[in-house]
Amino acid sequence: MNVIKEMLDADVLSGADLLDIEVTCGFGCDLVSDSLCFARSGCLLLTGLTNVQIIRLAEMVEARAIVFVRGKKPGEDVIELAREKGIPLLATDLFLFESCGILYQAGLRSS
Repeated sequence: MNVIKEMLDADVLSGADLLDIEVTCGFGCDLVSDSLCFARSGCLLLTGLTNVQIIRLAEMVEARAIVFVRGKKPGEDVIELAREKGIPLLATDLFLFESCGILYQAGLRSS
């Protein structure tokens, strides 16, 4: 995750102590229904959704971490829930397409 943080020039919103985790794939989406259907366990979830449901979704699909794109940042309630659940949160100013492209070029494959 530290490498991903650097590649996306991302800020750590929570879970700085968890950035040594390994993600097995990536999934970028702003639709909860698609995320539920297609995201795989162990993935890095990239999204512009910033409400508390994104943490619940990450839990359900067993995502390892979340990157918020387009400069979006969740409220403190979302950050606190992520802390409780042990889900690292990062935020980048890059768009979803660009973020996914950078990670794909670096070898991270899709969910």
